[in-house]
Amino acid sequence: MSGSGHGGRDGDCLLDRRLRRIDTRSVRATVDRHTYAQLSTAEVAEPDAFAYWREMICATFVRLTADPIDGRPFSGLIEHVPVGEIEMSTVVAAGQHVRRTRTLIADDTEEFLLASIQIGGRGRGEQDGRAAALSAGEMAYYDSTRPYALHFDDPFQQLVVQVPKRALMLQNTRKLTARSLGAGTPGTAVSAFFRSLAQSTRAGGTGGAILVPHALGLLSAAASYAGQRAPAAPAIEAMARQRVFDFLHRNLADPTLNADTVARACHVSRRTLYRIVGEAGVAAQLRRMRIERARALLLSAPERPVNAVAAACGFNSESGFFRAFRAETGQTPVAYRRGYGTVGQ
Repeated sequence: MSGSGHGGRDGDCLLDRRLRRIDTRSVRATVDRHTYAQLSTAEVAEPDAFAYWREMICATFVRLTADPIDGRPFSGLIEHVPVGEIEMSTVVAAGQHVRRTRTLIADDTEEFLLASIQIGGRGRGEQDGRAAALSAGEMAYYDSTRPYALHFDDPFQQLVVQVPKRALMLQNTRKLTARSLGAGTPGTAVSAFFRSLAQSTRAGGTGGAILVPHALGLLSAAASYAGQRAPAAPAIEAMARQRVFDFLHRNLADPTLNADTVARACHVSRRTLYRIVGEAGVAAQLRRMRIERARALLLSAPERPVNAVAAACGFNSESGFFRAFRAETGQTPVAYRRGYGTVGQ
């Protein structure tokens, strides 16, 4: 959604008279850009929902005006997940129109690039004389230093990624904003990566911080594509890395995977491939990823036999699976499953 709200005109978030009945200070106090937060209009009575929503987005994003679709009931939810300098906010809400105006821009001191990743419903964004129509799986960029408008005629779901412009070292964003990036563009990889990163961080994962440089590289690569210019070397490397790991995740169940197969499928050299996966090589990376999937399957599907888990994770034999699992975790698959209170097979 990429923004914050006001009472339908420029000015302070408290312009709406209905906000006198709402403790707006508690909304802003709830959101620290460096910590997880979840906000919902369910906290207030329905007549106050949109007024409260304006405060929610004002606390989470940059400053914007916001207006509901006339005559329709409103509800909205924001889940804010920060990782380093990157802020990811999942927005689920009813239809609305938002604008970022010159007056509101003048009130802000920080400069952000925002990526709106459409998850459900449809949206439309306008900036720099262009309009981007977004369907599920597509994304577009907006620059907080210039006016833009966002339109959602019906309920929608978005993941908004907000990053300080200084972190991306972008000199000129005028050619990359409000351009829809979907199938066949880097937007597909960027969307998949950030949805996964937000989900894993929300679930309590602790590895997000080490992925920040990679995340910034992906954002830069897609921005370069949108701006129709050649991406810098780090951005190219980030896209190649994402391509490789996406391919590995999609094909873990194939026991014939090897370095040559991966390099050909991802259009990279073996040298680049080994730089991406590390000195231990493709086989070691695959083994770690397969064991990670196996651990998840052992717990989520306790009725599935261990040999079926092994096959689903790309192991040729149950004995090979047992050896690899013990080497990685210090336990057998059966002991691991039993340790979490399920019945071993």
